[in-house]
Amino acid sequence: MNDDTTHFGYREVKTSEKAGLVGQVFRQVAGQYDLMNDLMSLGTHRVMKHMAVELARAQSGHRVLDVAGGTGDLTAILKKRVGSEGQVVLLDINEAMVSVGRDRLLDQGLSDTAFVIGDAESLPLRAQSFDAATMAFGLRNVTNKLAALTSIRTVLKPGARLVVLEFSKVTSAQLEPAYRFFQSLWPKVGRLVTGDGAPYQYLVESIEMHPDQETLAAMMREAGFVNVGFNNLMGGSAAIHYGEAPLSTSTEPSPPCSTLDTPPR
Repeated sequence: MNDDTTHFGYREVKTSEKAGLVGQVFRQVAGQYDLMNDLMSLGTHRVMKHMAVELARAQSGHRVLDVAGGTGDLTAILKKRVGSEGQVVLLDINEAMVSVGRDRLLDQGLSDTAFVIGDAESLPLRAQSFDAATMAFGLRNVTNKLAALTSIRTVLKPGARLVVLEFSKVTSAQLEPAYRFFQSLWPKVGRLVTGDGAPYQYLVESIEMHPDQETLAAMMREAGFVNVGFNNLMGGSAAIHYGEAPLSTSTEPSPPCSTLDTPPR
């Protein structure tokens, strides 16, 4: 693989093509995304998301960014933390996912949430404008993960924390065969529920290609985060990584927002 190619699951594709291929996957699954999450994780993804929000240290009045926020699970939890005086901005590159998330959050009465269509690798947001950021099960799909982590760091205030919840590498040799078998069921379940197993085969492959815990922690440090660490969940099948924007950072200019509902400055 060279600088002009990257992986899409197990396939090697042109770097310029990956975002479009990933976008197609999530347009296919947007309507059933939450149902499939419950089935594939046996509901444990909800517990893990609450744990991620705890680590984000969001408080009343904070402004929090939910990167790759999709259908809004973390956004809803975060909004309860920041209260009426705070704001949560849901950002996702996929308009179909944002549309589902917006409808769900409006149904829950969270009408003051802001929705931004944007690329995590180059966030269309002001530098040092957020008190915390989260990213749940989204980093795996980003073409240039280092660029995304760096971009997120630039929009965080000094000392603010990024929390990344993502599939990771099982740490127990005894657990690995059972987990592999469980994963092999996902495309079959996806085909039964949605009529198409291909997006869930991509999910299995993308997990395999994702960096392990230590590699991702090193990548966060390279992106400029400090006090980096991680907690393994479910035997390492998932992990929560966290890191903080340094207390002294340069203010880097960012492009204007591209939004469904533009967040206030």
